[in-house]
Amino acid sequence: MDPNTLYTGEPQKTFFQNLGGYAVEFIETIVIFGAIFAAIYLFVAQFHKVQGNSMVPTFHTGDYLITEKITYRLGNPKLGDIVVLKNPRDESQDFIKRVIAVPGDTIKISNNAVYLNGQLLNEPYLPTGRPTPSGAFLNEGKQINVAENQYFVIGDNREHSSDSREWGPVTKKEIIGRALFRYFPPQSIGLLLDK
Repeated sequence: MDPNTLYTGEPQKTFFQNLGGYAVEFIETIVIFGAIFAAIYLFVAQFHKVQGNSMVPTFHTGDYLITEKITYRLGNPKLGDIVVLKNPRDESQDFIKRVIAVPGDTIKISNNAVYLNGQLLNEPYLPTGRPTPSGAFLNEGKQINVAENQYFVIGDNREHSSDSREWGPVTKKEIIGRALFRYFPPQSIGLLLDK
């Protein structure tokens, strides 16, 4: 035997034994990445695809977004925020809407316009002249007081949106997070905080 050869007393592993070891390491890696992805999905961010026209012209069917979940764990939704929420009538679906009233606000629709705390709501994100019809919950001329922990949300495409005008305000618990970033289509990529 060569005096420079180190002898460990362990038999050489066969190809299949090495392959088995690699398979175990691969599965461990997949499980770790799966756990990290699940933690991010549950607590940090989630991917969403816009389906429907309720937020036109801000979003269109086929837009892909990242919804971040941290902001509302530390604070509350603000006026104008674009939020993703559970459909109050079917929690298997997610909706995307805009917050137009927060706890303590009053809201009213009169003559196809939104009044927040008695003042006409300035909505620069809407096309000029877009009407806001009333709904089954928020009738024409009826003023609603938004209660603690409730938010009034409406789609930007006012004539084609199922929202708080129909089913009332939503709670913070129903809000998944804030739309943060659009990553598809390429010509619309960007942060959504100024929309």
